Amino acid sequence: MVERTPILNLFTHLILFLGFVFCIAPFAIVAIAASHSLKEVNDVPMSLLPGSDFWVNLQTAWTTADLGPKLFNSFVMAAGVAAGKVIVSALTAFSIVYFRYRGRTLIFWLIFVTLMLPLEVRIVPTYAVVANVLSPYQAILDVTGLSWLIEKISGVEVSLNLGLLNSYTGLIMPLVATATGTFLYRQFFLTVPDELTEAARMDGAGALRFFVDILLPLSRTNMAALGTIMFLWAWNQYLWPLLITTDASHATAVTELKQLIPNVGGMPEWHIAMAGTLIVMLPPLIVVVAMQRWFVRGLIATEK
Repeated sequence: MVERTPILNLFTHLILFLGFVFCIAPFAIVAIAASHSLKEVNDVPMSLLPGSDFWVNLQTAWTTADLGPKLFNSFVMAAGVAAGKVIVSALTAFSIVYFRYRGRTLIFWLIFVTLMLPLEVRIVPTYAVVANVLSPYQAILDVTGLSWLIEKISGVEVSLNLGLLNSYTGLIMPLVATATGTFLYRQFFLTVPDELTEAARMDGAGALRFFVDILLPLSRTNMAALGTIMFLWAWNQYLWPLLITTDASHATAVTELKQLIPNVGGMPEWHIAMAGTLIVMLPPLIVVVAMQRWFVRGLIATEK
């Protein structure tokens, strides 16, 4: 028997509607501000009716911040980080769950503990590793004269440098490791029946064959959920691209929004800044809409 609770249903829908309003209101205000002129956007209070300069402001923001190449850099970084996190997490969890070796539980918990260390805490040592990890070895070669000797004999200059600054590799590789993805995959792999593993072993499937042909197809919803989350996380990164890129050609769209921030002493051009913000928000919004069904299934489905 299904009990009818009209008052509770009304209250529930009211809460959902209020939540929707609170979530959508900031986006609506940004869109309205992006449609105003310089004078209208600086009025106090600003009019909440859409203006007539929306497309002009979008074009101005696009050219001022040179958002075309920056959006491409952001997409390469976000897609690379998402793909790398999915692959590394799946392989790590597969090793922890299906291989028997000493210390695998300790390794998992060491990985899991890194969840308590946000990127902001790890940003300085990560940059030091990327930028200067080979500097001590280069100093040894220089002091001992080995670098000079090698250059004289072979004509090749010895320069120990990873070359990660101002590169897509430097933007992507240090952000690939993730404890969240490893934990998500480990929990899923633990739900795979042992009978399936035994059947694959009886059919002569090795570890790699079992992983590729059985586990990966079963975990496609997990891939979609984790890939979507990590794409958004990487797209919104600000500190790491700001540190690792000193050349504007490798800057990301999020960091280049600072080009639209009003200068001190002039009239604040918030309408242009808001227009640029809308442009930068569009690609992750498209990804979320496109992956919504897979994303939800990956988070709540009991049978993958």
